[in-house]
Amino acid sequence: MNQVTSSVNPSETPQHPLPQPERSRSPATATRSKPFPISRVVLYIVLIIGSVLMLLPFVWLIRSSLMGTSQIFVFPPEWIPSPFQWSNYPEALTSVPFGRYFMNTFIIEVCVLAGVMLTSIISAFTFARLRWPGRNLIFSLLIGSMMLPYAVTLIPTFVMWRELGGLNTFLPLIVPAWFGGGAFNIFLMRQFMLTIPRDLDEAAYMDGGTPLTVLWRVIIPLSSPALIVIGIFTFIDVWNDFLGPIIYLSDEKHFTLALGLATFRGLNNTNWPYLMAASSTILAPIVLIFFIGQRYFIEGITLTGIKG
Repeated sequence: MNQVTSSVNPSETPQHPLPQPERSRSPATATRSKPFPISRVVLYIVLIIGSVLMLLPFVWLIRSSLMGTSQIFVFPPEWIPSPFQWSNYPEALTSVPFGRYFMNTFIIEVCVLAGVMLTSIISAFTFARLRWPGRNLIFSLLIGSMMLPYAVTLIPTFVMWRELGGLNTFLPLIVPAWFGGGAFNIFLMRQFMLTIPRDLDEAAYMDGGTPLTVLWRVIIPLSSPALIVIGIFTFIDVWNDFLGPIIYLSDEKHFTLALGLATFRGLNNTNWPYLMAASSTILAPIVLIFFIGQRYFIEGITLTGIKG
């Protein structure tokens, strides 16, 4: 055996690479093989800076609501109140009838939301799911109306409501919501309805359904994300509306929250701590509603852009 082995020239032995055992990769090696991309680090830094800049006015509002007038405008600015004047909140909310303002705003909100949700979904359904002559032309005119500034129709609308006796009432702020619900809301809802398969409509018609049946049992249950988006937009618009109430409402007992904030501002003096405290309180419902419905809000906005 030894002779055979010695007669073989090692240089003529075929060199077959021996299989190497697979080495286990330690977590440290795996981390080094996939380094954290620099682009992502830069992206995170930009997002953090953008978030801080976006939150800066909100932080300024909150800290100013807990300060005295002399401390708010100190330069360089102080970000932590010293001392914390928590009394600004109850004093601001009791110095003017905010309960009445809140109830007036709540009544307008409920009536406008009901009108916008109902009429916008009916209008969008006729544009998205029904076939009728002139549909595209009328929809184009509807989209074109979005380019008209609010000030263009302000005077004719005011004259119309004055002739109808609607001044100093909630009617000018509520009734327009029951006539279509707004061009933007119709557009948003129509775009969302176009993403729903038409096979569902045909199945409902084959079962003897009518367009109203399709709308109620097929379209509306599937359009909840778009409806929530429209509801959030409408709520914010009505809650922050200042121009409409100041034009049509002159009696203080009909004032809304937006007009109530204006009472803290005088010609010669403004109570900034009370104004900031009242503004923070009024802003809280909007922030709360946005955080509750943000998932549907993002989903509705995303799906409305899929189909044109």
